[in-house]
Amino acid sequence: MADFILSAPEGANKKRRIVGRGSSSGSGTTAGKGNKGQQSRSGGKTYVGFEGGQMPLYRRIAHRGFSNYPFKKEYVCLNVKVLEEKYSSDETVNNESLIAKGLIKSASALVKVLGDGDLTKKLTVSVAKVSASAKEKIEKAGGSVVAPAEKASEEK
Repeated sequence: MADFILSAPEGANKKRRIVGRGSSSGSGTTAGKGNKGQQSRSGGKTYVGFEGGQMPLYRRIAHRGFSNYPFKKEYVCLNVKVLEEKYSSDETVNNESLIAKGLIKSASALVKVLGDGDLTKKLTVSVAKVSASAKEKIEKAGGSVVAPAEKASEEK
């Protein structure tokens, strides 16, 4: 077996430039920072969006309107094929059972069942939302889709 000596390719490891160590070093006096001005001073940095004292764009433009972002609802999506794998016949699919089977992490999570895959088991599904194709497959297998308790109480 041959001995291999691994080394970095030519020019990969460069010597670090040391600045401000006298004029004979080549980077003395102004240490490569040019003459005068904000960038030559210590701590002479500006913030993102700084325009040299001109009113920055983000302050020149009016901020108006409404964003629905804080009120958005995020759903955890589960396909019918996952229910087929994890559940046995005559079981109830709800947040508690989904947590027990490790499919969701939070009891307050909003769950939507989607229709990818096939279902052969009779299941009672009680989650926030069920797609039309998933509902059709669940009912075709002999199961049922039940509105969750909080939805039923809101309608009253």
